[in-house]
Amino acid sequence: MKIFDDNPNVTKWASEEMAIPYLSPVDRKRHKYYPDFIIETKNKQGKLETVMIEVKPAKQTQPPKKPQRRTKRFLNEAKTYLTNQAKWEAASAFCEQKGWKFKILTEKEIFGK
Repeated sequence: MKIFDDNPNVTKWASEEMAIPYLSPVDRKRHKYYPDFIIETKNKQGKLETVMIEVKPAKQTQPPKKPQRRTKRFLNEAKTYLTNQAKWEAASAFCEQKGWKFKILTEKEIFGK
């Protein structure tokens, strides 16, 4: 949030302001996804662009490694990954319809690790 406040190209931003419906692959029910941020920025040409941003640990953006036996931990990580993928597909489609961009940021992008 401080990055947004300190960036002169960010004209406005909001946190968890919008609900996007998605179908969960885990329980096959409809849920609402609240992306972390929606920001409006000025690009290099001075044109306004809207970007929807989700912040997640890098581990949650990759499929879990399958262990030799199914553990409770593996099943939870698999459910999290599948749910995130469904949310992000819905967000990408929503953004495409509006002419917005959708980005997933991890600690690697934020802190350069």
